[in-house]
Amino acid sequence: MQKTAIVTGGSRGIGRATALLLGAHGWDVVVNYANNHDEAASVVAEIVGRGGNAIAVRADVSSASDVKELFDQAGRAYGNVNALVNSAGIIRPSLIKDLDDAGLTEQLDTNLRGAINAIREAARRVVDGGRIVSMSSTTLALNPPSYGIYNATKAAVEALTRVLAKELGSRRITVNAVAPGPVETDLFVTGKSQTEIDRMAEAAPFKRLGQPQDIAEVVAFLLSDAAGWVNGQVVRANGGLA
Repeated sequence: MQKTAIVTGGSRGIGRATALLLGAHGWDVVVNYANNHDEAASVVAEIVGRGGNAIAVRADVSSASDVKELFDQAGRAYGNVNALVNSAGIIRPSLIKDLDDAGLTEQLDTNLRGAINAIREAARRVVDGGRIVSMSSTTLALNPPSYGIYNATKAAVEALTRVLAKELGSRRITVNAVAPGPVETDLFVTGKSQTEIDRMAEAAPFKRLGQPQDIAEVVAFLLSDAAGWVNGQVVRANGGLA
């Protein structure tokens, strides 16, 4: 049976790698983006060029109506929605005492409100036996300065994951989260010096940063039939960093 996955934040970074991998595995992929139309289109073109099926859909995950339309377009294109990969997210590092209202609102809107909008719609629309995977972060285990609000949003994502897993159990929908460590994406490297980046890579047992493909492989497993007994879990994919 053909399956369809929606990947929020699918134009860049971990979302992009996940969309490409799912396309290679035969999924119909709905690549969500907020602003990066050209990058989303390139993901679609790569999937289609390899013989797969994909569309790009613009939606601001902080808007409930946008998210509803995202699922509507997925349904019109491919029928049922079998999985949501909730990977849209931002980081605005700031000491809590220095946090401005704009930075607070931006992170809460995308990382928390956006996650809630997406998983709420998925709870209504994903077919029985489907999959929901959200992105948390290994920063919850490390508690680095300047990540207070980011960590707060990701702690909420983990709590929502565990609760929703129980709420959807009767429909055999698994709900899990992946908590990446440092991954070499624009989201991670922006605002950091090369010295900081090198130090973080050196702190990992494998002496390197994670790559988007590393995380995409974990997500693809959680979406697979083989992961049917994995539910309500947070998988730390960080190479042993924490």
